[in-house]
Amino acid sequence: MAGRPREFDRDEALAKARDLFWARGFEGVSMADLVEALGLASARIYAAFGSKEALFREAVALYDVGEGGFATRALAEEATARAAIERVLREAVETYTRRGRPTGCMVVSAATNCASANEGIRAWLSELRRRRTASLVTRLEQAVADGELAPGTDAQMLGDYFATVLHGLSVQARDGVSKDRLLMLINAATSVLGQAEHSAGT
Repeated sequence: MAGRPREFDRDEALAKARDLFWARGFEGVSMADLVEALGLASARIYAAFGSKEALFREAVALYDVGEGGFATRALAEEATARAAIERVLREAVETYTRRGRPTGCMVVSAATNCASANEGIRAWLSELRRRRTASLVTRLEQAVADGELAPGTDAQMLGDYFATVLHGLSVQARDGVSKDRLLMLINAATSVLGQAEHSAGT
């Protein structure tokens, strides 16, 4: 009589799937790849997670509360917009270039282009990126309201700019640009805040 299949750690399996999707993207990972990486039969993967797309969405959520959550934490915890944005960019570089881990940002690189059958995944990740931009804009708007930045400062433009820098760091890291080179960009990127801060008398 065949024995019962061994139990598996769902959280561990999800973490392995996250790293695989992070490294190769949604379409770059096949069910055969998941079977090999997770050490589970495809039937057990489907039973545990529902589908490849559902597993990917869970994997992104895991990334977002773990390695990818640095921006949310920085924006909430730092006392000033400058400190928050400098921390976001610094921790982005640290995360995107960490040795032994996939490079870049999972949300940026996992599905920028997809076959039409996977348009829903592309659109979902695009919405996540728009939310990140919105969170930057909100923090900058608060800085204007608090007097940290001058009245009339274009928070939307600055938020768009810093989101572009953030996403660009991901692409550069994926292309192999070193951590030291990327860290050198942060002062230049945040220098755009100087005029608004000076005008506000800070």
